[in-house]
Amino acid sequence: MIIELVQKTIFTALDILNGASVWLVISFILAGLMHNLISPDRLQRMLGNKKFSTLGKATVSGMLLPICSCGVIPLGLGLYYSGACLGPVLAFMTATPIINPAAVLLAYGFLGPQIATIYLAAGFVVPMLVGMAGNSLAGPELRAPGMENPVKLIELAPAERVNLSQKLGAGLRWGFLDMGVSVSKYVCLGMMLAGLIVAIVPPAFIQQYLGNPGLISLAGVAVLGAIMYVCAVGHIPFIAALIASGAAPGLAITFLMTGAATNLPELISMYKLIGRRAVLIYTSVLIAASFLVGHMTNILLLPGFTPFFDLSKSRQTVGLANNLTFAASEPLSYLCSAIVILLGLYALWPGIKKSLLKERVA
Repeated sequence: MIIELVQKTIFTALDILNGASVWLVISFILAGLMHNLISPDRLQRMLGNKKFSTLGKATVSGMLLPICSCGVIPLGLGLYYSGACLGPVLAFMTATPIINPAAVLLAYGFLGPQIATIYLAAGFVVPMLVGMAGNSLAGPELRAPGMENPVKLIELAPAERVNLSQKLGAGLRWGFLDMGVSVSKYVCLGMMLAGLIVAIVPPAFIQQYLGNPGLISLAGVAVLGAIMYVCAVGHIPFIAALIASGAAPGLAITFLMTGAATNLPELISMYKLIGRRAVLIYTSVLIAASFLVGHMTNILLLPGFTPFFDLSKSRQTVGLANNLTFAASEPLSYLCSAIVILLGLYALWPGIKKSLLKERVA
């Protein structure tokens, strides 16, 4: 029994990792390039403040990127450690997995204009609220260590100036060997925990309770979504089926928002690399706001909701959404998963090596 549970946990974790690994590797590359190509003083002028307009820029930027909540980890942390304030970073990390062009198209096609419009509006408002809370409630973690004061660039002599290829090489090294190594070990741990949860809690059990809002409260759905790994694009058809079966529309929005914007790998990485208070701000505001949006949808906005599901329109929407998303091949997914696992093992190697040396001495 235990062996079967371990095997199921490992295979499930690998399956989840395969779904996110390509975006993780892409994010390592983008984070590294951003770290070296965008000057720290420029980034601090753009995102290194607590202005409301800055939160808006971070939220809209996140809404345009079709990246999952695992893939957004390196990008968000890259922004943070390059000089961005915590508020814009949290707003960006909230908006990116919830709303993107493909998710919006699928929502309108599968869920109908009423739910999709509420979902789109909430996808902008909720990240803004999370960002405002991050700016207001943060302590020392408002800025990354060493980023408390604006960066003053030193003009280099012509012989000391770095060319573009050197910047690209240095950025990729930072993206993989610094940010990638730091993030991968926590992502691998989070994937194993997520795999264990899925192995212990059967999908049929989750579907039964999500599909029957009378058996579980919106608060429970919000917490469940925060723990599970949910891709907004991949789960919209699943949510549409639940609504067609009689689930309340607010339940769909709450589950999509908390599920898409949070998962264990993301929360563990944020806890280890930013701090406990950042995780508390992020999860508490996101869950509370998602619960409120779901409750308002059920009570005030769509009290007599009729399920919307037009198969012909949905097929057209799926075709448009597929054009906006990148479908990785299976070999590429396995290759990227191997890279993430190797980076995680590389991060753990000093501790493993030390343990081996102790055993030899003993």
